[in-house]
Amino acid sequence: MELTAKQLAHVLRGTVDGDENAVATKFAKIEHGKPGTLSFFANPKYEPYVYTSKASILLVSKDFVPKEAVTPTMVRVDNAYNAIAELLKYVSDKKKKARRHRSLRARWFLTTKFGKRVYLGAFSFVGHHTVVGDNTIIHENVYIGDDCKIGKNCIFYPGVRIYPGMVIGDNVILHAGCVIGSDGFGNAPQPDGSWEKIEHLGNVIIGNNVEIGANTTVDRAQMESTIIGNGVKIDNLCQIAHNVEIGDHTVMAAQVGIAGSTKIGKYCIIAGQVGIAGHLKIADHTTLCAQCGVIGNIRKEGETLVGSPVIPVRQYMRAYAKFKQSGED
Repeated sequence: MELTAKQLAHVLRGTVDGDENAVATKFAKIEHGKPGTLSFFANPKYEPYVYTSKASILLVSKDFVPKEAVTPTMVRVDNAYNAIAELLKYVSDKKKKARRHRSLRARWFLTTKFGKRVYLGAFSFVGHHTVVGDNTIIHENVYIGDDCKIGKNCIFYPGVRIYPGMVIGDNVILHAGCVIGSDGFGNAPQPDGSWEKIEHLGNVIIGNNVEIGANTTVDRAQMESTIIGNGVKIDNLCQIAHNVEIGDHTVMAAQVGIAGSTKIGKYCIIAGQVGIAGHLKIADHTTLCAQCGVIGNIRKEGETLVGSPVIPVRQYMRAYAKFKQSGED
């Protein structure tokens, strides 16, 4: 996508310092800036690169005062870091709007209902009585089963699998290989030592503004619903078991596993490789550090916990200090 300094200043509500007709066609880190690229300067430790960069356009904050001559045209904005995030979203949205058709190599039915400007890629499948909201992008090789409800402005990347009966809100992003609605891991022990599968007949309900990473699975409920609240962000390779509830605006990093029927509060932060046992309650604003093991309820809001089983971080650090001393000769 081609952008001039003048266009950037308009989009980002900034001003041009240099040639307003300078053109950039791709992004580059400030240390890798070349003609035709756009870079940004926000971290003071990268200032030396400002004076050596060959980029055509450089986003800088309005209060930046260069100490030497600057080759790129500078677009001055209120906050360069926030501006590059806004610009990346602007460019991404422009690209999405360019794709608005249903491929003849996809499959859907007369009972399938599509909103306005829906993109459906080749070899994708959308089932009977499923409703897809306006401006949703369904990339190639996506499966969406019968009786699903899909909101507006969603993006489903290649290889997403959505089982029948799932409910997904607006502005939801599902990355490649994400599976929504697979059976939970439920098996009943038998007298002979074997295991009998327990059928799962519930569904998954995903709120608005949710993003779920590649190859993450969210299992359907045994009964009722597995619930992902509004604004939740889930990284790659996570496992959300049946009947789990995740509160609004909670975030979790890669390889988190949450066992069945656990309820996670709102605004929680769950770091990588955390394991949470089933049938627990985690209070709002809880922070679980990497590789935590949670085996009991967390009732106090706002705690930062570490270890396996988890304890408050200050208690853990005191114990760790004594542990280190005990090994000294």
